Amino acid sequence: MKEIISVTILLILIMDPLGNLPIFMSILKHLEPQRRKKILIREMMIALLIMLLFLFAGEKILIFLNLRAETVSVSGGIILFLIAIKMIFPTYESKKKSGNIIKREEPFLVPLAIPLVAGPSLLATLMLLSHQYPKKILYLIGSLLIAWMITVVILLLSDIFLRLFGSKGVNALERLMGLILIMLSTQMFLDGIKSWFYI
Repeated sequence: MKEIISVTILLILIMDPLGNLPIFMSILKHLEPQRRKKILIREMMIALLIMLLFLFAGEKILIFLNLRAETVSVSGGIILFLIAIKMIFPTYESKKKSGNIIKREEPFLVPLAIPLVAGPSLLATLMLLSHQYPKKILYLIGSLLIAWMITVVILLLSDIFLRLFGSKGVNALERLMGLILIMLSTQMFLDGIKSWFYI
């Protein structure tokens, strides 16, 4: 149970639904509310299929590359740490992301499913998790589904969240999520170091 909770929190933090709220709304704002929901659900379903694919194939890919579990843990910690830093201290380019990505046509696959939800960092994390916990694939699937459902709910209720917290409140929550992710990534890194040196 503890594994499911910790992995679920980790995946939610990487999916970053609160950080993606303004971008999703900007991309879909020109559509009718009902159509907007249908597109959102469709894109989230596509993202889920892609994430499951990487979760199942990740172990085989890493075995093919002959990577040790310790290497996976250390590199995973570094990746997540960098993601968290970007969440806490967004660069000027990342702030411009929503402006650059907005298009008037109806989105399909890109940019909503990929890379906003099933981005490179999340797919890499799923590969690392499948390698670290090959015998707990059901736990990982459960965690992924829970994180995915929470993300779907947040995005479907985007209007309410933005009205409730405002853009500044959403940004503050994203930074808080970044702080939590830094702690999780540091723990993952230290676990890898301990295993490597048999501490």
